[in-house]
Amino acid sequence: MSLENVKFTREHEWIKVTDQIGTIGITDYAQHELGDVVYVDLPAVGKSLKKGDPCANIESVKAVSDVYTPVTGTIVEVNATLADNPALVNQEPHGQGWLFTIRLENAAELDGLMDQAKYEEYLKGISGE
Repeated sequence: MSLENVKFTREHEWIKVTDQIGTIGITDYAQHELGDVVYVDLPAVGKSLKKGDPCANIESVKAVSDVYTPVTGTIVEVNATLADNPALVNQEPHGQGWLFTIRLENAAELDGLMDQAKYEEYLKGISGE
């Protein structure tokens, strides 16, 4: 997936919006920090979420990590493939390892997220570069 028009959170989620539907996953940085993903617990289709709500869990060999929704909306679809193949989160975090889609309630919330260049600067600050 091209990272053009993708927005990022400080919690290392990404969102790409097309026609008011946002596809959400975790970043390459996040999957690398987690290590080998062994289980993904996704939200229920139809569930309403507010920006910043914990909505999914990713279990790896190292830890269990919450995923937070970057926008307010309603879950439209979950990536059912992850039930049988959670390793897709490691293999293609910005592609087939996506977690869920959400119908945005307020597209203006995207303005508070980082573009790719800002996210890369943010990562440099974390790693102390």
